[in-house]
Amino acid sequence: MTEPDLNLLIALDVLLAEASVAAAARRLGLSASAMSRTLGRLRESTGDPLLVRAGRNMVLTPYAEEIRQRARNASFEARALLRPSSADFNVARLERTFLIRSNDGFVVAFGAAMIAAAAQVAPSVCLRFMPKPEKTSNALREGRVDLEIGVLGEMGPEIRLQTLFRDRFMGVVRKGHPLSGEKMITANEYVSFGHVVVSRRNNTYGPVDDALAEVGLKRKIAAVVPGFSAALAIAQNSDLVALIPASFLIAEPDRLHAFELPVITREITISQMWHPRSEVDPAHRWLRQLVLSVCRNKIPD
Repeated sequence: MTEPDLNLLIALDVLLAEASVAAAARRLGLSASAMSRTLGRLRESTGDPLLVRAGRNMVLTPYAEEIRQRARNASFEARALLRPSSADFNVARLERTFLIRSNDGFVVAFGAAMIAAAAQVAPSVCLRFMPKPEKTSNALREGRVDLEIGVLGEMGPEIRLQTLFRDRFMGVVRKGHPLSGEKMITANEYVSFGHVVVSRRNNTYGPVDDALAEVGLKRKIAAVVPGFSAALAIAQNSDLVALIPASFLIAEPDRLHAFELPVITREITISQMWHPRSEVDPAHRWLRQLVLSVCRNKIPD
């Protein structure tokens, strides 16, 4: 009996995760034609089409859906077996790209410090920051990211997490704005100007609106943008008021005027989250400690 080609395992995992020959090719750094040939070999090995055409897209066959998680687990186990043991771990020799999902505010506030700290001890490490369009554990479960950073969302019970710091929202206006000369902003002053809010899903109502409603007030939403950088850019060049996490303003000490909100809102806890498969990986443990140290250095308890 011919032994299966275990080199196909990684390709199988990526193909089932992406459900696309083109996307799998990009992820593995291969040409589309090379990936198509690999899919042909996988079909021959498994005796199943794995991916079939459905309109303009490709979809997984029932068998492919059945083995998807098994392929994912086997791929991670193979990678773990071929990495140096903890006893031989030397961060100075580490060559690895870590995929980190976070919002743009975290990258602006902490990204440069994290990259510098990593380069100082692990010059061959690359930190790849990725956007987070949704708050689910799918990317962690499927191994598409190493770390998720942000507010705990709809994560499964198996996901590990560690608190990095506690944050709060603040109002932000341009220097020279009528509100920038006020020491204490009243709720009436706060709602007397238009607001730019951040939302990826066009949800413009939040805790600050609940608090304003309790005193019979309401914000006028003049603009909705997908990220905090865009909100700050608009606030800097208009009379609109932005609502920004205080941590984001670490990188913006002089360009804008920040003020405490005139209503009470709850603090938000920023955590780093990872899948249990990475729990004892020495390189991943080093990464988690790096993230924690950088955050604690910039925002002490």
